[in-house]
Amino acid sequence: MGLTREREGRRKRAQDAPRVLLAGNPNVGKSTVFNALTGLSRHTGNWTGKTVDCAEGVMRGSSLVLCDLPGCYSLDAGSPEEEIAREAIESPDHSAVVIVCDASAPVRSLNFALQTLSVTRNAIVCVNLIDEAAKRGIRVDGSALAGELGVPVVLTDASKGKGLDELKKAIIGTVENEKAEDRDFSPQTGPHWAEAERIAELAFTFDADTVSAKRLKLDRLLTGRFTGKAIMLLLLALSLFITLVGAQAPSSLLSRLSDRLLGSITRGLLCAGVSETLVSALCDGMLGTLFTVVSVMLPPMAIFFPLFTLLEDLGLLPRIAFGMDRGFARCGACGRSALTLCMGLGCNAAGVVGCRIIESPRERMIAILTNSLIPCNGRFPALAALITAFFTVGAGAFAGAVRAVIMAGAILLSIGAALGASKLLSVTLLRGESSSFVLELPPFRRPNIRRVIVRSMLDRTLFVLGRAVLAALPAGLVIWALRYTGVMGVIAGRLDPIGRALGLDGGVLVAYALGLPANELIMPLLLSIYGGGGGMASILAANGWGIKNAVCMLLMMLFHSPCATTLLTIKKETRSIKWCFIAFLIPVVTGVSLCALINLAFGAFGL
Repeated sequence: MGLTREREGRRKRAQDAPRVLLAGNPNVGKSTVFNALTGLSRHTGNWTGKTVDCAEGVMRGSSLVLCDLPGCYSLDAGSPEEEIAREAIESPDHSAVVIVCDASAPVRSLNFALQTLSVTRNAIVCVNLIDEAAKRGIRVDGSALAGELGVPVVLTDASKGKGLDELKKAIIGTVENEKAEDRDFSPQTGPHWAEAERIAELAFTFDADTVSAKRLKLDRLLTGRFTGKAIMLLLLALSLFITLVGAQAPSSLLSRLSDRLLGSITRGLLCAGVSETLVSALCDGMLGTLFTVVSVMLPPMAIFFPLFTLLEDLGLLPRIAFGMDRGFARCGACGRSALTLCMGLGCNAAGVVGCRIIESPRERMIAILTNSLIPCNGRFPALAALITAFFTVGAGAFAGAVRAVIMAGAILLSIGAALGASKLLSVTLLRGESSSFVLELPPFRRPNIRRVIVRSMLDRTLFVLGRAVLAALPAGLVIWALRYTGVMGVIAGRLDPIGRALGLDGGVLVAYALGLPANELIMPLLLSIYGGGGGMASILAANGWGIKNAVCMLLMMLFHSPCATTLLTIKKETRSIKWCFIAFLIPVVTGVSLCALINLAFGAFGL
C-alpha cells in the first residue's frame, strides 16, 4: 500500500511539474540532448524520422519534465509529426521550449527556430553538434545569435556532454522567469528563409569546408545507381557472413552445455525425491524449451545486432534507403518506406510505428501492411540457425560465405515481396500516385563503440531474448502438457496433411500456432515438439527433414503471420480490424503459396 501511494505521489508530482518541450529538425541530436538531461536511454538513430512520438522524463537535478517532440522541418502542419509538434508548442500547457539547432546546418535550423519563436518567446535556443560543425569549418557566435533572436542561446555537443550544464541553467532560469504574456503571439509558421539567411551570415562564420567535399564524393559512391546497390549488397553479405560464421561455435557450445546442465538438474531433482512427472514438466518442458531458446537465439543476435547498430550510427542506413527509393516509387509506395523496412529488421512493431513519418495516408497504410514481410530480430536467429544446419557447402570460410549469400538472398527476397505487395495494394485496395518527399542524408559520424555494444546488447539482444525467455517458460509447459496427454499427437496428426502439402508437417503448423505471441519462439517450440537431444540439425534430421523441408521452413520463417505485438500495433495505428486482418493475410498467403510451389517443384523432379 505504501509503495502504491508513493508511486501515485510521484505520478501526481510529475503531472503538476512544469513541462519543457524539446523541438527541432530531425537528426539534430534532440533525443541525445533529452537522454543527457534526463538520464534516460531513448534510442537515437543516425537517420531521419527516428522520433515519431513523444517521450517524457524528469530533468536531473530539478523537478522539470522534459518532453521530446518528433523532429520536423516546419510547423506548417502536413505530416503527423508536424501536427504533434505544432499542437504541443502552441498549447499553453508548457513553461518553455528548447529549440535544438544543428550548428552545421544553420539556415535550415534557424528557419524552424524563427517559426517556433513566432508562437512563443519563452524559449531557449540550443545550438548542438558544435564540434562536428567546427570540423567542417563552421564557427558560431552565441552572443550575436542571442542578440538577433532575443532569447538565451547555448552552444552544446550533447554526445560529449559539452555545454549541458549551461543548458540546464538556462532552462531553469527561463522557467523561473516565465511570464504569462510571453505566449501572446499570433502563430506565423510560414517560411522565414530570408531572415534565417540574414542571421546565419551575422552569427556563423564559414571557412573552407573540406569535409563536405569528401562527404559529397562518398555520398555519390554510396547513393549511385549501380555502386550504391553493389555496396549495399556487399555490406549485407559481409554482416551476415560474420554473423553466421561467428555464431556457429558459440551456438554448439551452448547446446552442449545446456544438455549437460539439464541432465544434472534432472538427476538432482530425481535424487531429491521429486516425482518423475513434475521433473519431466520442469526439465523436459519449461527448462528444455528455455535452454533451446538461449542456444539458438543468443549467438547470432549478439553478433548481428551490434553490426546493425554500427551501420545505423555510421549513417549508412538512410543511404541504403535512398537507393531503394526508385523501386518503391515504381510500386506506388513512398521511398520513406525503405526506412520503415530497416526499422522492421529490428522489430516489425517498431517499423509499423515508424510509418508515421510517411505523410500520405495511402502510402502510410501500404508501408504498415507490408512491414511484416521483412524478417524481424525474432525471426533472424532462427533463419541463421536453419541455414547453418542445412546449407553446408564446403568447409571453413567458404561454407560461411555460401551461407551468407543464402541469407542475403532471403532478405532480398523479403524486400522483393514487400515491393510486390506494395504494387498489388497500390493498384487494388489502395489506388493512387506516389508522392514526392525529402530524405535527408545525415552526416557520417564516428560511432561510439562502447555505446554501440551497450545499446545493441541491452536494447536489442537482451530485450528480445528476455521476451523470448518469458514466453518460452509457459509455452514449454503447454507443449509438455499437450505431449504428455497425447493431445499434441492428435493435433499434429490432423494438421499433418496440410503441412505435407507445404513441404513441412503438422508439428511445424502447431509450432506456428503456439508461437503467435512471439516469432522467436517458433523454432524452439518446434524442437520441443519433436523432442530428443543434441543440436537443432540432429533433432530435425531425426524427424526426417531434408533440403526440401529446410527450404520450405526458411520461406515460412520469412513469410508468416505477424506476432501478436505487431498485430496489436497495426490495430492501434490503423484503428481498423479490417486492415489488421489484411496485414495478417499478406505474409501468410505469400508464405503458404511459395511453400506449396516449392513442394510441387521438388515433387516434379522426384526430390
